[in-house]
Amino acid sequence: MESEEDQMEEPIPAIALPVVTEPPKIHRLHESVVNRIAAGEVIQRPHSAVKELVENSLDAASTSINVVVKDGGLKLIQVSDDGHGIRDIGTLRKMQYEDLPILCERHTTSKLSRFEDLQSIKSMGFRGEALASMTYVGHVAVTTITKGQLHGYRVSYRDGVMEHEPKPCAAVKGTQIMIENLFYNMTARRKTLQNSADDYPKIVDLLSRFAIHHINVSFSCRKHGAARADVHSVATASRLDAIRAVYGVSVARNLMKIEVSDDDPSSSVFEMDGFISNSNYTSRKTTMVLFINDRLVECSALKRAIEIVYAATLPKASKPFIYMSVILPPMHVDVNVHPTKREVSLLNQEIIIEKMQSAVESKLRSTNEAMLFQEKVVDPTSSSPVATTKDSSMNASASGIKSQKVPVNKMVRTDSQDPAGRLHAYLQVKPPSNYEQSSSLTSVRSSIRQRRNPKESSDLTSIEELIDDIEKNCHSVLLDIVRHCTYIGMADDVFALLQHNTQLYLANVVNLSKELMYQQVLRRFAHFNAIQLSDPAPLLELITMALKEEDLDPECNEKDELKEKIAEMNTELLKTKTEMLEEYFCIYVDSDGNLSRLPVILDQYTPDMDRLPEFLLCLGNDVDWEDEKSCLQSIAAALGNFYAMHPPLLPNPSGDGLEFYKRRKSSGSPHAEENISKDAEDHVTNDGIEHELVAEAENSWAQREWSIQHVLFPSMRLFLKPPTSLAANGTFVQVASLEKLYKIFERC
Repeated sequence: MESEEDQMEEPIPAIALPVVTEPPKIHRLHESVVNRIAAGEVIQRPHSAVKELVENSLDAASTSINVVVKDGGLKLIQVSDDGHGIRDIGTLRKMQYEDLPILCERHTTSKLSRFEDLQSIKSMGFRGEALASMTYVGHVAVTTITKGQLHGYRVSYRDGVMEHEPKPCAAVKGTQIMIENLFYNMTARRKTLQNSADDYPKIVDLLSRFAIHHINVSFSCRKHGAARADVHSVATASRLDAIRAVYGVSVARNLMKIEVSDDDPSSSVFEMDGFISNSNYTSRKTTMVLFINDRLVECSALKRAIEIVYAATLPKASKPFIYMSVILPPMHVDVNVHPTKREVSLLNQEIIIEKMQSAVESKLRSTNEAMLFQEKVVDPTSSSPVATTKDSSMNASASGIKSQKVPVNKMVRTDSQDPAGRLHAYLQVKPPSNYEQSSSLTSVRSSIRQRRNPKESSDLTSIEELIDDIEKNCHSVLLDIVRHCTYIGMADDVFALLQHNTQLYLANVVNLSKELMYQQVLRRFAHFNAIQLSDPAPLLELITMALKEEDLDPECNEKDELKEKIAEMNTELLKTKTEMLEEYFCIYVDSDGNLSRLPVILDQYTPDMDRLPEFLLCLGNDVDWEDEKSCLQSIAAALGNFYAMHPPLLPNPSGDGLEFYKRRKSSGSPHAEENISKDAEDHVTNDGIEHELVAEAENSWAQREWSIQHVLFPSMRLFLKPPTSLAANGTFVQVASLEKLYKIFERC
């Protein structure tokens, strides 16, 4: 018994309760620990250090800045400039011998002395943290000479202090700062940077952005040991020339000048000028260069607002190139909101962004009426249709190049002998100088239309008439609600709750999305991007499926032959219309009657493919193919209904909708049991719920709500022109005013 008791007592110490101890004592961190933590926040990557040094050089009124980088900046960053050392402008470049000892101490600066100075700060640096932070994570050496000195000084720094007395040395005008072995004492970060992509492309991008804004400064950036610079710009008087030198001719020639300003103290006071890309520019990613009061910053809200405009306005929905310089009163900008000064806070930021967005939209719409065609010089002695473009740098013989096939929707059908279209052949021949002075967008479009065949000309006229009808029937009150409403959330499966001023509204998202899609189809007519189906869908099967769904008695087989006949007739009809459907609406049906492409109507949105059979049946049955205007209108309406954000066909699993998924298991119908596959039965648990189907339904409903909030309502604010019919058909229902709700709450 004694041994048994011993065995029972042995585990007791292992599960003993922890001894209650006093809370850890708060103590002051050592200054070196504080500085190293702060340094890691200010200098996050090598390009962060380059940005700080370049901004210091610009504050010093430098006219030439050269950057040399080794191993992505981890081994070497060297920034040299020719700053002249005016005390009121620069910090580093004004240095006297006695300034060097405190140069790299934290919070030493000449750019402000009181906190109130931030209200009117114009320099890019102001905290006095950057150089100090660099000395805590790297080995820093500074060589400088100020105006009037016979020689310069060189000194090394570590942990914010000089390692030795300044040494006289030969130097050229300005300052050179060298950082070696960056993050040598931060093992985890150095390994992360070494294992990630090289930081050098980020440094090149950074210098490129500075170069196109500060056009009075020469910039260069190259790798250590390289003979050729990856960024090389010279001072110029033209912003467009700077963009051309840094980003290339292909970017510069596809840019448009844009300007917008506001001087209303009650809303916003700012001036913006810049360049934005036109419809001929194509890129896989957005390039946005934003300077606010000459400070390079980022603004995700402005970037997203402009991307939405481009995605919905231009036919290619390509990512844009944007350069903007915004000038605001210094007291309207809070520059002290980010450790690396990457972001700033603006007074009335939402209003400013909205006005910039409207200016971009207006500019794109005014220039999107006609594409920019490059004039081509054709050799009259050659029978080949190959032409040499003036902007091209390649001079190849026509016989040595195979002509590139032009897509059908890109052709200008004006000459049967030249299917690709020679635009200059159908304009009146004038001397170049006279043509450039007198040509206008209207005359170019008019000249093209006169050469089109009558049917194509009337097609364009029909679309313009339909768009004009939208403008004329726009309800002004609803337009104001749509443009300035705030989305609160979904009230049920169909209605969303909106707030406009102090009023609350229920809005039918199905009706709104249907109207928006219809209008966007007309605006993007013949200029759609494509949704490529992974597997071509057979029209015959889909239309037959739609006919069976419409049948009130699906178990009756007497009408099957009639349904098959109707499906075959509609399939053959759509096959005969495939050329028109593809060119105008990006709906492609191959010769075998398979659907493989659908149009992109709103960026980031794909329609519910469960409604595809209904759409195809509508194209076959409801479209008047004889009347031109009616035909285009009914196809646009069918697309609008197909792409509208209907509730998913699977019931919402939340609430009473869950009963649907229980009935699938508990139904006594033998047909219902046959419809449940063995795999589905495996996912039906003891509670009678098919959880895999529930998960699919939950995903569909969540995706729809996300699309309503992040795609539908932002697009509505920009593009929807609500017709008067929406004011009378229950699409908008005023619930109550916030004032009444407050009174009710007060009574309660």
